[in-house]
Amino acid sequence: MRAKALATTGLVALALTLTACGADDGAGSGDDMTPAATDSMQSDDMQSDDMQSDGAMAQHGTFAGMNDKSVEGTVTVEGDTVTLSDFSSDEGPDLHLYLAKGTDEAAVEAGTELGEVAFDEANQTFTIDGMDGGDGMDGMDGMDGYTDVVVHCDKAKAVFGAATLM
Repeated sequence: MRAKALATTGLVALALTLTACGADDGAGSGDDMTPAATDSMQSDDMQSDDMQSDGAMAQHGTFAGMNDKSVEGTVTVEGDTVTLSDFSSDEGPDLHLYLAKGTDEAAVEAGTELGEVAFDEANQTFTIDGMDGGDGMDGMDGMDGYTDVVVHCDKAKAVFGAATLM
């Protein structure tokens, strides 16, 4: 009888040990997280800084001049806001900013105008109102399909520069 009681006690001890060492099912308090798990969470938090409120990533691009014109700076598209930073451009009589699906004249014509852009203002902000992807016919929402932000002189019908969005 004593042998049976010792065997039962041993099994209970073994069961408790295995339970204590068992795999974490994620239901814990989080206090016992490994450094790798913590690093993963921090990485996810940092990535969320570039996330828009609808879950889409903010898009960025760097301007380059075209057609012998100089355009410099960066663009960020986040939510319904387009922001130019450290921007400069050659002067033009009628400069406008467009969202387009390319950088040629046809792409600009089919694109969405955001407004007049100042060649000499380093930081500028534009709001995207009621966008549908460019031509109003394709049913896309937001930035879907747009690949470039284009600086265009409407009077001269010339692309001064563009930034490809990533």
